[in-house]
Amino acid sequence: MNTMFKEYRKEIEWGGRTLVFETGKIARQADGAVMVTYGDTKVLCTAVGAKTPKEGIDFFPLTVNYQEKTFAAGKIPGGFFKREGRPTEKDTLTSRLIDRPIRPLFAKQYKNETQVICTVVSHDLENDPDMVALVGASAALTISGLPFLGPIGGCRVGMIDGEYVLNPTQEQMVGSKLDLVMAGTSEGVLMVESEAHELSEEVMLGAVTFGHDSIQPVIDAIIDLAEACAKEPIELPEPPEGKDAICARVGELAEAGLRDAYGEINKVARQDKISATRKAVAESLAADDSLNQEIVAKVFGGAFKDLEKGIVRRGILDTGKRIDGRDTTTVRQIAAEVGILPRTHGSGLFTRGETQALVVTTLGTGQDEQIMDALAGEYREHFMLHYNFPPYSVGEASFLRGPGRREIGHGKLAWRAIRPLLPEKEDFPYTIRAVSEVTESNGSSSMATVCGTSLSLMDAGVPLVRPVAGIAMGLIKEDDGVAVLTDILGDEDHLGDMDFKVAGTDQGITSLQMDIKITSITKDIMSQALDQAREGRIHILDEMGKTIDSSRSGVSENAPRITVINIAKDKIRDIIGPGGKIIREICEVTGAKIDIEDDGTVKVAAVDATAGEAAMEWIRSIVAEPEVGVIYNGKVVKIVDFGAFVNFMGSRDGLVHISELAPQRVGKVSDIVKVGDQVKVKLIGIDDRGKVKLSMKVVDQETGAEIVKTPASETA
Repeated sequence: MNTMFKEYRKEIEWGGRTLVFETGKIARQADGAVMVTYGDTKVLCTAVGAKTPKEGIDFFPLTVNYQEKTFAAGKIPGGFFKREGRPTEKDTLTSRLIDRPIRPLFAKQYKNETQVICTVVSHDLENDPDMVALVGASAALTISGLPFLGPIGGCRVGMIDGEYVLNPTQEQMVGSKLDLVMAGTSEGVLMVESEAHELSEEVMLGAVTFGHDSIQPVIDAIIDLAEACAKEPIELPEPPEGKDAICARVGELAEAGLRDAYGEINKVARQDKISATRKAVAESLAADDSLNQEIVAKVFGGAFKDLEKGIVRRGILDTGKRIDGRDTTTVRQIAAEVGILPRTHGSGLFTRGETQALVVTTLGTGQDEQIMDALAGEYREHFMLHYNFPPYSVGEASFLRGPGRREIGHGKLAWRAIRPLLPEKEDFPYTIRAVSEVTESNGSSSMATVCGTSLSLMDAGVPLVRPVAGIAMGLIKEDDGVAVLTDILGDEDHLGDMDFKVAGTDQGITSLQMDIKITSITKDIMSQALDQAREGRIHILDEMGKTIDSSRSGVSENAPRITVINIAKDKIRDIIGPGGKIIREICEVTGAKIDIEDDGTVKVAAVDATAGEAAMEWIRSIVAEPEVGVIYNGKVVKIVDFGAFVNFMGSRDGLVHISELAPQRVGKVSDIVKVGDQVKVKLIGIDDRGKVKLSMKVVDQETGAEIVKTPASETA
């Protein structure tokens, strides 16, 4: 070992492979840096915290960046610059996956800017780096000296042949009915994200429990590593002197106004009252010369929020009634509509209380598929779901930006919920894009997106196996009571302890996402939340079913019709033609779109049925084999002394010998036909060299019927 490094290493067997944590050699100027190896996948995880708090904020400024380097899989990036650019969807989703479980575990008084960076430096194309990065981030934070109250562990759980599988390989995942990732501490679960094929609540809860048991050796390994090499904990700032007095004063001035505000059912009116109360209290404190205004500026925001939190939480626990007057299990009023946009292929408007999503479905061809350039290899995606959250949906006026981490994460959650119910591509050969425009938001617009997408897809004629719905659950947990809330409001989300989203059909769960803001929750609470979520989901499906309960029998007249035929592989080049000449000509002349796959599958798409049929006939004529005895329509393409060449099938030509032009003796070919004439010919033979012999004289050129010679005995 090189003496310039003081290295530390911890190795365990985990899920049938070796998991290794190493520190002390790479990135030594970071507060914490750990290289994690699982199989031949390696991720470098670093954590750095600023030395002083960020002034003027009442939140924790944490940034998590997960990044996959293409060199990790022996690839050079595409594009002009040949280097990694903006984060991919996988980068963004994994960054969120790591951020969610670590954020609640920092000390509440810690407000220093903190950054966690996880860099994939080697990928074996078997072990997904996302969970490797998560446990690496946990290890880096645990040894960093930053006030992280971990460690946490994380893993992926699959279900193959009815059995839970820990960290299945990418090849194994193809046959899995479940893709669940979870993270937690030794005490309990903090985060769950999953896609499932209509699995029961019991199976999903069992998967979470299996995962929690499986991460304990990882947590123990990180603790062992930290005991050997962790830095001394940094000192946290003491609460400013006089804070308690200012918090008490905020309570005196604000409590009555906040109680009145939270008695208001309408969200906008409630927010107006809260803002007015906050402004009045701030002005009163600013006018009080006995108070240290520097301390007031530091503690006012947190004190006001804590007071809000207490009023809402105690109100629910003490009375069983929520902000909008509902009990803990009631779903808000629902309205579902379809077909509201006349020129789109499918549309659905789903409204639940003050949350609303307008979802539009567009059907395309194989040319519209998204090409995904992933580290594990390039693939094509034929189902896209995009989520947009414009500022007007919450009554705000702000700069309109492109999709951020939240939009990408919410869209992916809805995508996971819908995808298991889509038809096989062979049965429904369309590329599908659903776009959710959140037009109002007060609690779980992602689950409204699931419901709206289900409506929109059925309206578009996409044959879903069953309708899908989603619902968000919340939690209020204090020492003297627990309340699980069905269909949470936005205020209940950010003032509560849990955001628990469940989507699925009447047969089972297709997606589950959970985030916990407290250290952990019990299995009993999760079980209660799943049971309440099922009741709420069935209620929502019943309400949606009053509008549309199954997919329309056909696609919209505005959508392309796709016809599929299979041809011999050796005919593919004939349709494409030299340099793509033939296929371009077919598309330009008919107006249809054509996709040809390597196995000989040909898909012809056109909004106009006539255009689609014309393209199909053209293709059939190219790939069809000429048959002796069949009469064809043809065109004279060349005249020679001994006959005429006629194009009669696609690019195929045949010779009508001068003796076969007409019943009588022909002196000159040009006396009978000229180039460009449309004629009817019968195929009378194909010689050993493949040359085609045609006849015009045995076909009535007016009717196209064959001229049958009458036997001599009948004319006598």
